[in-house]
Amino acid sequence: MTTSTPHPLFAQALAELGLDLPIRTFPEGTRTAADAAAAIGCELSQIVKSLIFTADGVPVLVLMDGASRVDVEAVRRQLDAAKVTRADATVVRETTGYAIGGVPPFGHRTRTRVLADQALLRHDVVWAAAGTPHAVFPMPPRELVTHAAAELADVREKP
Repeated sequence: MTTSTPHPLFAQALAELGLDLPIRTFPEGTRTAADAAAAIGCELSQIVKSLIFTADGVPVLVLMDGASRVDVEAVRRQLDAAKVTRADATVVRETTGYAIGGVPPFGHRTRTRVLADQALLRHDVVWAAAGTPHAVFPMPPRELVTHAAAELADVREKP
C-alpha cells in the first residue's frame, strides 16, 4: 500500500469540496469489494460499492456495502420507476467519468441522483474508490452520504 494522488477528476472534486483525504493505492488492485477489503484489512461491509443503474433510462448511483447486493425492485420502488436495470460500462463511464471498479461515490462528470443504503451507517469508517481500480479512501459514512448528496434508502437484498 502506498499513499498517492487520486484520479484527476476525483482530485478536482476533492479540491472543490475542500477535502484532503488520505488516498491509498494498492498495486494488486481493489477492483472488487472483496479485493478492497483484503487489501485494506477491513470488513467486507466497510467497502462502499458505487453502482450505476438506469431507472427508466436515467442513470442513478447506488451506494451499497461490499457484503450486500442491491435489491433492484427496492430501487425501482424508491425511485417510482417503471424499470431499473444495471448500466453497462459505456453508460458508467459517460455518466461518472470513471471505469467500473474505480467509481467513487462523488466527483462525477454529471450530476446523478444517488441512493445510499442505510446499512453503510453501521460503521464508523467506510472505504470507497478514489477514481481508479487501485485507489481508495476512508471516510465516516455520514460524511460520505453528505458529500454524495445521497438519499438514504433501504435498497439491500434481504437474506
